[in-house]
Amino acid sequence: MRGPVASVVVPAHDEERTIARLLDALCADPGLLEVVVACNGCTDGTAAVAARYPVTVLDLPEPSKARALRAADRVAVAFPRVYLDADVEITADGVARLAAAVGPGGAAVAAPSRTMPRTGVTLLARWYYDVWEALPTVRSGLFGRGVLAVSRAAAGRIAALPQVMADDLVLSEAFAPHERVVVADVAVVVHPARTLRDLVRRRARVTTGNVQADRAGLRGAEARTSLGDLWRVVRERPGLAPKVPVFLGVVLAGRLRARSAVRAGDFTTWERDASSRV
Repeated sequence: MRGPVASVVVPAHDEERTIARLLDALCADPGLLEVVVACNGCTDGTAAVAARYPVTVLDLPEPSKARALRAADRVAVAFPRVYLDADVEITADGVARLAAAVGPGGAAVAAPSRTMPRTGVTLLARWYYDVWEALPTVRSGLFGRGVLAVSRAAAGRIAALPQVMADDLVLSEAFAPHERVVVADVAVVVHPARTLRDLVRRRARVTTGNVQADRAGLRGAEARTSLGDLWRVVRERPGLAPKVPVFLGVVLAGRLRARSAVRAGDFTTWERDASSRV
């Protein structure tokens, strides 16, 4: 009997509305993947929903994504290891192909191409995402995809990293460009914030996480977006020019919203976007 081609770790905090959608896909090919769902600090039925599937369910009392990942890593047995956000959509075959891209002879870390459906997203939020997806750092970085496959050696390097809020950014930055790959023929659906208010909440979380990463020296210059980057994007795609002020406005609003958390050194409170989970 074959063993799983990869272990999938899914940290989940109050994801009752989305977890079944993901687990339906991951469990469509029995035995292909080992799946560990690390429910952390849930106040809803996430654990009960996950328990209906042939997966390992951890019910952890503390709402901490970083600690959930580490707890699941202690339980999971197979490599490559695939870390998966509970609110994204990806097939079991897609996960298997990501796993095949890492390891001996392959990359250290791999992520899928990103699809962000705009259905139900307000106009200004759509404009923000139009600019965001065109940024060089967003196109090449592994962050903002909700999926990351790592080799056994890479997992050891990740385990040595400090626990931070911007975990996907820091994981991407921990590997040189030649060590990471975006697998173009594997797609993940990432549901964006639907309203400007929820988008600003999400940006505030990003800003807070970036500040923490900067203070720890975990974010390089290539992971930052400059005005020069925006200018180059507009030169390549002039149709984005009227949308850039919206993008900058959202970034500024997120920074203003994050100020109190940054001043207090609060890098644990998670600004949550509920609209993308409808």
